[in-house]
Amino acid sequence: MTTRPLIVVKCGGNPAVNAAHVCADLAHLAHEGHAVVLVHGGSGEIGRLAGRLGVPRRTLVAPDGVVTRHTDPATLEVVVLALAGAVKPRLVAELSRHRVTAVGLTGMDGGMLRARRKSAVRAVVDGRTVLVRDNHSGRITQVDTVLPETLLRAGHVPVISPPAIDEHGHPVNVDADRAAAALAVALGADQLLLLTGAPGVLADPGDPTSLRAAVRVSPTGAPDRSATGGMALKLVAAREALDGGVPTVRIADGRTSEPVRRALAGDGTTVHLAGPASPRPRPEKIHV
Repeated sequence: MTTRPLIVVKCGGNPAVNAAHVCADLAHLAHEGHAVVLVHGGSGEIGRLAGRLGVPRRTLVAPDGVVTRHTDPATLEVVVLALAGAVKPRLVAELSRHRVTAVGLTGMDGGMLRARRKSAVRAVVDGRTVLVRDNHSGRITQVDTVLPETLLRAGHVPVISPPAIDEHGHPVNVDADRAAAALAVALGADQLLLLTGAPGVLADPGDPTSLRAAVRVSPTGAPDRSATGGMALKLVAAREALDGGVPTVRIADGRTSEPVRRALAGDGTTVHLAGPASPRPRPEKIHV
């Protein structure tokens, strides 16, 4: 038996991200013998479907400035329909077009991603911090790798998205970047690539030429004040992956040709821990 290099790739839901190029690149790597897991979001499709169904888009701004989707019951339904019913089938079909056998999954399948629903979340509204209680989102607490490992051993590419399953057996929205990080840790991935609609982490969010080749994140979870919005959450996911033992994490441009291979070659922003990672045992490599 041999050990294949394992790469977890998060394909951002920003409509600017070229999913066809991502899939073509992943297919190239799969044919070269890499084990590949594709995790995806779908913010563009969620917004489009929500508009068609008349479900208003709402966001929550945490006290530390991190912005997340407000997932009330109607929005949760839209999230599930958009990710499992629209985005995922397109990605699976695109991989199939490149002669890759892909299998589409949500975190609920096989109990793969388990999360604890937040009974209340703190958000800043009109300058005041309030508690929001109708938010059906959660934080991943456990990853069951049996299903994705079985697929990888069989030579398939798992294509995974939220929702996860909560402690009561109900679907709950989780951040796709952090889901990718949790999967990368649990599977013992060699690299985690977070592909987005920007060149990487920018020193000035308004200047696309201000790419930071490397950033350091605090192992204590203190936010990077230079990053805002979705990029701040990507840095949270990067920190969690690094702290869990993933050797290399990059945030890179998903709009280019060959986005995965460019990121593997060092394009984008490489994220490092500012201090030593917590001592945690690394999962065994996947053998095929």
